[in-house]
Amino acid sequence: MKIAVEDPLTEDALKLIDGSEAALRAVYTPDECFAYSPKELAEPNVRFYLARDDQGAPMGCVAAADMGDYIEVKRLFVSPDAQGTGLGRALMAHLEAEAKAAGHSMVRLETGDLLVSACALYERIGYVRRGPFGDYEKAEASTFMEKAL
Repeated sequence: MKIAVEDPLTEDALKLIDGSEAALRAVYTPDECFAYSPKELAEPNVRFYLARDDQGAPMGCVAAADMGDYIEVKRLFVSPDAQGTGLGRALMAHLEAEAKAAGHSMVRLETGDLLVSACALYERIGYVRRGPFGDYEKAEASTFMEKAL
């Protein structure tokens, strides 16, 4: 498995982003989702990481949005055939290592309790629940978490 920064507007990246969007829409309404669009993922303050298997097939992605005093996790997604392999954990570890190397000491994210696997992963790797941050408002569908690096 190789994880590297890639352009979120490529065909491979867009397939993963579409998978992420479909997973969100299966449990949340559009008003309850705060995921970045592909265009937002291509902004200069965002690093989009794509994981590929040994044959080069895209298996998962995550983005790190530099919000100044913290990094915000966006679009963590693992393709269905790679779920349960530890790829989500590997993507998060890569994002955290890159954030720490860039001088950041805090990673935050917004998710939702209906994304049971995601919440369980975040808690297993040390994220703790907190209140809204940044421009987020308190919302019943949202769960806010953070981890000090």
